[in-house]
Amino acid sequence: MSSRDLILGRVRRALTDVRDDVRDDTREDVRGDARADGVTYSYDGGVERGYLREHGDRTTEQTVELLAENLADYRAIVHRADAGQLPELLGRLLAERGSRSVLVPPALPTGWLPADGPDRVEDLATHTARELDEVDSVVTGCAVAVAETGTIVLDGGPDQGRRRVTLVPDHHICVVRVPEQVVASVPLALERLDPARPLTWISGPSATSDIELDRVEGVHGPRRLEVVLVSGV
Repeated sequence: MSSRDLILGRVRRALTDVRDDVRDDTREDVRGDARADGVTYSYDGGVERGYLREHGDRTTEQTVELLAENLADYRAIVHRADAGQLPELLGRLLAERGSRSVLVPPALPTGWLPADGPDRVEDLATHTARELDEVDSVVTGCAVAVAETGTIVLDGGPDQGRRRVTLVPDHHICVVRVPEQVVASVPLALERLDPARPLTWISGPSATSDIELDRVEGVHGPRRLEVVLVSGV
């Protein structure tokens, strides 16, 4: 057996769940021996997936608090509001940033932004990276937020826009509906997401560090990330 066959055998095994009712079955597609480079390897059945789906026993309120704590730990700026306060809050955040323009995904709820706010820029397929870089801010929704990792996930939905609109502008405000869009763990988040969609996982503002551990923000995406946890939407 070639190294290629060995690797593909391991991939088949990794993709095979072990169900309790077939745990002792012999399956030719995932069970056998392989020999490559003079060494005999064995792969036997599927991979058991007995890992914890979440860590700890938290209430919904505690899960939301953990999300806020971990977002802040990653240097995102966290705000809270109810539905009625959201337009005023977003208007204030944009004003504090000095934003004269804000990019708006096609299906961002019209009531989220104040009527007298910055000029709204519609997300167009014809926009170039240079044109997007001239936009001061972008406001989006999200697909799901993960409390244990302090991560927001975008899937290109109509209230989020295409991936590049949240990577090029320097200021991103992401609105998370709580508690319905908040889950405790990555496994629970994956159940809600479509792997065929363009998923962007964001844990804090874009940043990198060199060998001297000098942190530089805004290299691969927004330099400033603000997350609004909004209830009652």
